[in-house]
Amino acid sequence: MTELISGTGNPAAEAGNERGGGIVSLPSLTGLRWTAALMVFLYHVHIVEYFGGRSNDLVTFAFGAGNSGVSFFFVLSGFVLAWSSASAPAGRRVLTFYRRRFARVYPLHLVTVGFALLMAVAFAPDTKQGLLPLAANLGLVQSWVLEIPYFQGLNPVSWSLACEAFFYLCFPLLLWPLRRLGPRAAWAAAGLALAVVVAVPLLWELGDVPDGTIWSQYFFPLVRLPEFVLGIAVAELVRCGRWRGPGLTVSLALAMGGYFLSYQADYAYRSVACTVVGFTCLIAAAARADVTGEPSPWRGRLSVKLGEVSFAFYMVHILVIRTGEHLFGGHPKLPMWDGGLLVLGAAFSVSLALAWALHTWVEVPGRRLLLRRWRGTSAVTRSVP
Repeated sequence: MTELISGTGNPAAEAGNERGGGIVSLPSLTGLRWTAALMVFLYHVHIVEYFGGRSNDLVTFAFGAGNSGVSFFFVLSGFVLAWSSASAPAGRRVLTFYRRRFARVYPLHLVTVGFALLMAVAFAPDTKQGLLPLAANLGLVQSWVLEIPYFQGLNPVSWSLACEAFFYLCFPLLLWPLRRLGPRAAWAAAGLALAVVVAVPLLWELGDVPDGTIWSQYFFPLVRLPEFVLGIAVAELVRCGRWRGPGLTVSLALAMGGYFLSYQADYAYRSVACTVVGFTCLIAAAARADVTGEPSPWRGRLSVKLGEVSFAFYMVHILVIRTGEHLFGGHPKLPMWDGGLLVLGAAFSVSLALAWALHTWVEVPGRRLLLRRWRGTSAVTRSVP
């Protein structure tokens, strides 16, 4: 999760667009990133079954669609990257873009892979770790192989980083024509992306594809690319003042309605199709609220700070939840008022504490270290006539 899960260097500062000679920051999108990360956390609490009985039914209703938070991240990723790009990357600026993306994502990914390997040694010492899945994970290509040891191996949530790496690779090629051709092209791209998002599950339904196969194909980068394209297109429309979507209140209602509808829909439509319109409108409305100075519940200092650590929270939370699962010897299935909420609170607190530590001592310094030499070289280059 950021952009997507990973965001930009400083989400509140960098998610901006040049208007009138200044930078318009979008702190509400940073706050929203935390909300999406929390959705994914609670979804995994539901999957591991911390609660049993009627409590589990309630948790399933409330958070069974929480995996749609990743779809929110993908749309947000495209939006933020397009918004913060003054022009489409070209030439050497493409390499600069790729290096910044790598520096933003990889240090935290590498450390959480290390944590996952330590957990494997501690909890399942007799289980052999395949070298090919490990290499694919380290190379951020694991989601291209639709086999569980690959796209769900080690730190399972890192599958989304493989999608993001592909999106980053495509981004200059996607933004350039939209910037060159203008708002009509952006509207066409948004419509096409939305049509593909709906058409894919429809084709699965018509083809009677088993749910297990549908589940695995949702990890495939090409299947998730339309969400990223949709984010880019809508950012371009907001940037040039052509977006005519609903305001923040109506967009939030659409997002929540789609979220609660999704778990009632057929399996193929749950992860993306039911929520993508509401999420996209919410992202655009929050961005417009920041640009115009309208009130936003996600612009507060605490929301923004939580958004800044949301990538680390996303990357580490499933490892914490899996550790708890091991300590319980399986799915706990506890009564809500007799241990369930206590275990949930412990998992959340540990995840948040580790996220803060990883953000402070791995994510930020790792990015600075990888970019230090490049920044020095760039400064020298700019100083030469």
